[in-house]
Amino acid sequence: MIIHIKTEEVKMPHTIKEIDSFGLDGTENGKIEIAVIEEPYGEGSATVASIGVFLDGANSEPDWKVHIPKADIAKVCEALAKAEKTM
Repeated sequence: MIIHIKTEEVKMPHTIKEIDSFGLDGTENGKIEIAVIEEPYGEGSATVASIGVFLDGANSEPDWKVHIPKADIAKVCEALAKAEKTM
Protein backbone atom coordinates (compact mmCIF):
# COMPACT_ATOMS: atom_id res chain seq x y z
CA MET A 1 0.00 0.00 0.00
CA ILE A 2 1.30 3.46 -0.94
CA ILE A 3 0.01 6.41 1.03
CA HIS A 4 -0.11 9.76 -0.78
CA ILE A 5 -0.33 12.79 1.47
CA LYS A 6 -0.23 16.52 1.06
CA THR A 7 2.77 18.19 2.68
CA GLU A 8 0.67 20.45 4.89
CA GLU A 9 -1.15 17.45 6.42
CA VAL A 10 2.03 15.89 7.81
CA LYS A 11 2.80 16.39 11.49
CA MET A 12 6.45 17.13 12.15
CA PRO A 13 8.28 13.78 12.33
CA HIS A 14 10.59 12.95 15.18
CA THR A 15 13.53 11.79 13.04
CA ILE A 16 14.36 12.14 9.34
CA LYS A 17 17.37 10.26 7.95
CA GLU A 18 18.30 11.37 4.44
CA ILE A 19 19.41 8.40 2.33
CA ASP A 20 20.05 9.86 -1.13
CA SER A 21 19.34 12.87 -3.32
CA PHE A 22 19.79 13.25 -7.08
CA GLY A 23 18.77 15.51 -9.95
CA LEU A 24 15.27 15.31 -11.42
CA ASP A 25 15.49 14.70 -15.16
CA GLY A 26 13.78 17.35 -17.29
CA THR A 27 14.27 20.17 -14.78
CA GLU A 28 16.99 22.77 -14.36
CA ASN A 29 17.51 22.26 -10.64
CA GLY A 30 14.82 19.84 -9.48
CA LYS A 31 15.69 16.83 -7.35
CA ILE A 32 14.40 13.59 -5.91
CA GLU A 33 15.15 12.96 -2.26
CA ILE A 34 14.91 9.59 -0.50
CA ALA A 35 14.64 9.49 3.29
CA VAL A 36 13.53 7.30 6.18
CA ILE A 37 11.11 8.98 8.55
CA GLU A 38 10.47 7.65 12.06
CA GLU A 39 7.04 8.31 13.55
CA PRO A 40 5.88 10.44 10.58
CA TYR A 41 2.29 10.74 11.83
CA GLY A 42 3.05 11.21 15.50
CA GLU A 43 4.24 9.13 18.41
CA GLY A 44 3.93 5.39 17.84
CA SER A 45 3.33 5.57 14.07
CA ALA A 46 5.36 3.20 11.89
CA THR A 47 8.57 4.25 10.16
CA VAL A 48 8.26 4.84 6.39
CA ALA A 49 10.48 5.39 3.39
CA SER A 50 9.77 8.80 1.91
CA ILE A 51 10.26 9.94 -1.68
CA GLY A 52 10.14 13.69 -2.15
CA VAL A 53 10.07 15.29 -5.61
CA PHE A 54 11.19 18.90 -5.83
CA LEU A 55 10.60 20.80 -9.09
CA ASP A 56 12.92 23.45 -7.67
CA GLY A 57 15.75 22.01 -5.58
CA ALA A 58 16.02 25.27 -3.63
CA ASN A 59 12.61 24.71 -2.02
CA SER A 60 12.54 23.38 1.53
CA GLU A 61 9.42 21.25 0.98
CA PRO A 62 8.77 18.83 -1.92
CA ASP A 63 6.07 19.41 -4.50
CA TRP A 64 5.08 15.74 -4.17
CA LYS A 65 5.74 13.26 -1.42
CA VAL A 66 5.05 9.53 -1.12
CA HIS A 67 5.40 7.50 2.07
CA ILE A 68 5.94 3.76 1.64
CA PRO A 69 5.70 1.28 4.54
CA LYS A 70 8.69 -1.07 4.87
CA ALA A 71 6.62 -4.14 3.94
CA ASP A 72 5.75 -2.60 0.55
CA ILE A 73 9.16 -1.30 -0.58
CA ALA A 74 10.17 -4.43 -2.53
CA LYS A 75 6.79 -4.54 -4.33
CA VAL A 76 7.06 -0.86 -5.26
CA CYS A 77 10.60 -1.39 -6.60
CA GLU A 78 9.40 -4.35 -8.70
CA ALA A 79 6.51 -2.33 -10.10
CA LEU A 80 8.80 0.60 -10.93
CA ALA A 81 11.18 -1.77 -12.76
CA LYS A 82 8.21 -3.06 -14.80
CA ALA A 83 7.13 0.51 -15.55
CA GLU A 84 10.66 1.38 -16.69
CA LYS A 85 10.62 -1.55 -19.16
CA THR A 86 7.41 -0.28 -20.76
CA MET A 87 8.76 3.23 -21.31
